[in-house]
Amino acid sequence: MSVRYDDVIGALRRAYDDGARRRDASGKPPWKLAERETFLGRLKDQGCSRLLEIGAGTGQDSAYFQENDLEVVAVDLSPAMVALCREKGLEAHVMDFLNLDFAPGSFDAVYALNCLLHVPNSDLPAAMDAICTLMRPGGLFFLGVYGGGNLTGEGQFEDDDHDPPRFFSFRSDEELREYARSSFEIVDFHVVGSDELRFQSVTLRRPD
Repeated sequence: MSVRYDDVIGALRRAYDDGARRRDASGKPPWKLAERETFLGRLKDQGCSRLLEIGAGTGQDSAYFQENDLEVVAVDLSPAMVALCREKGLEAHVMDFLNLDFAPGSFDAVYALNCLLHVPNSDLPAAMDAICTLMRPGGLFFLGVYGGGNLTGEGQFEDDDHDPPRFFSFRSDEELREYARSSFEIVDFHVVGSDELRFQSVTLRRPD
């Protein structure tokens, strides 16, 4: 029997609630800052102004986009994370991938960094469709996750530094491309790093 998102979301919420303050105190490595800056440049080039960040965590990236003149809405499944987003002056809501309560076409762009790796493959197509529905035609979607190479498979990792241990779904490069193509056009796909820190950076476009 395959794992479903409803099976793992409760443990994810508890893990991220517990670690919210610790995560907010941590910085970002230069390569993540570079990926974020590149996506901002694409948004500016395409005239995108309204951005939804899904899995926003403590709001560090949402605050960056807001400081760069975008209208930003942040959502996260963790109430503790959402509280920290609001402390940064962000509009933030407690929502998860399969319960995004916004009207169709509400956003020019979506940003999702290291959160879709918590969605089981059984529910990933529905999550991708939900994101696509929220975007205007031609809008851009940044999807960044760890995976590929030797990093594949689904499950809970007992040596995880969060309590309870989180569920992860790591996909090969081709698997991730296939899921992306089901709803979007691929603008860019590249890999940063290797081994357990191998990061798949994907920029997608909602078809007109």
